[in-house]
Amino acid sequence: MTSSDPTVQPVPASVVARVDAADVTLSNPKQAVISLGSNLGNRLETLQGAVDALEDTPGLRVKAVSPVYETEPWGVEPGTQPTYYNAVVLIKTTLPPDSLLERGHAIEEAFERVRDERWGPRTLDVDIVAYQDVVSEDPTLTLPHPRAHERAFVLVPWHDVDPEAEVPGRGAVAGLLAGVDRAGVVPRVDLELRLPE
Repeated sequence: MTSSDPTVQPVPASVVARVDAADVTLSNPKQAVISLGSNLGNRLETLQGAVDALEDTPGLRVKAVSPVYETEPWGVEPGTQPTYYNAVVLIKTTLPPDSLLERGHAIEEAFERVRDERWGPRTLDVDIVAYQDVVSEDPTLTLPHPRAHERAFVLVPWHDVDPEAEVPGRGAVAGLLAGVDRAGVVPRVDLELRLPE
């Protein structure tokens, strides 16, 4: 193998710069909706860390972050777990859904998420609620999220950041909101998540 073998040449800085520039503009990105939740530890700090980690993902840009809501845990006896802080993040991404799911799990693990019981308390939940207008029954990643259309803690903050949003195959978020119970989804106007710089 000679040194002129193109496979061993370093990537020229100009090419790296072009790739980075392309990443900033994201060619043909898809819109996705991510739901974040935390009910252990410093919940606000964890949610902000998750927003920042999403923004640090190559091929992904955070476009909007909802207000923070405090909610009762789902599927457990009231008072047996701390309340959640929930938010919704709108992103543009060139990642396919399965790669986005992997990234979500990696972010959860970075915040020491433990999956030992269904509906158990967790430091961080990162759920892909919707990806463009994709409808998929894939058991690894069902799109849109199979229960998003009936959960006020997803619909309320989603409607805040995108009042015209639609849940693929289910209809307008605004219409779905009219049919769910908003009790227990409390706006925390004293808390704020920052959009990454």
